[in-house]
Amino acid sequence: MAHISCPTALVNAPLHIVWKLFTEPAGWTEFFDIRVMRVDPPGSAIVGQRVYGESGPGFMHFRVTIDYTEIDQTRGKIGMIVKLPLGITVREDLSCSAVGYNQCRVNYRCDFDLPTGGRGAIVRLLLRRELNFGPADSLTRLKRAAELQVCGVNLLL
Repeated sequence: MAHISCPTALVNAPLHIVWKLFTEPAGWTEFFDIRVMRVDPPGSAIVGQRVYGESGPGFMHFRVTIDYTEIDQTRGKIGMIVKLPLGITVREDLSCSAVGYNQCRVNYRCDFDLPTGGRGAIVRLLLRRELNFGPADSLTRLKRAAELQVCGVNLLL
């Protein structure tokens, strides 16, 4: 059972700022809904790198793993596989392209693979809103973080 969400946004920041936010997973806690626990190997994104984190409210700790599967800076593309609780796997394809010197367009394509059968139907019913809202919220947070950096507020310390 699958669900696809494809938000897009125009970001008022140069492409290199957005690219840096995408490829520095240790800083994601500042703007994505994930508490990054470990990045293996540490450093900027490379294919095969794994990010270990948690999501959810402070009292709940849902484990999340993210594997970089594609990084193509020339074409502005990043591919990731995200494993979430409840048997949910997400194939995320992110792309960004310059619209001008100080603007870029960012596209997310999130292909959610949900469990099959009755369990999948329950997961879809319980998370229906989050399947659409989550990717759009992540994109909004990324946009805000990039635009704050243009104003001189550095989220990646």
